[in-house]
Amino acid sequence: MINLPYGGGSQFDEKDLILHIRTSGRDYIITGGCNCVLKDHTKPHSLDFWLRSKTRNNGVRQTCQELIDDLVATGLFVKEHGLMCPDSRRPCSGVRLA
Repeated sequence: MINLPYGGGSQFDEKDLILHIRTSGRDYIITGGCNCVLKDHTKPHSLDFWLRSKTRNNGVRQTCQELIDDLVATGLFVKEHGLMCPDSRRPCSGVRLA
């Protein structure tokens, strides 16, 4: 289980994230951190958006370096730069399945 540093005690199972990524048809997800309320989020295919759906504290950005480090530490993900954002079509940082 991965703790959400700003999720008010919320956690998620990294296997759920793997399933979400695979279901997307990609082998990665962009970080997509956004300092806005969820309804104004511009990257609905991002990790930040997905994580906000897992917490009651969904008005707060959930992606941070600590969270990415925790994902990489599982050995199931690798951090990458230059991943194509499915929303903006620009290169972004994110995690790829290992």
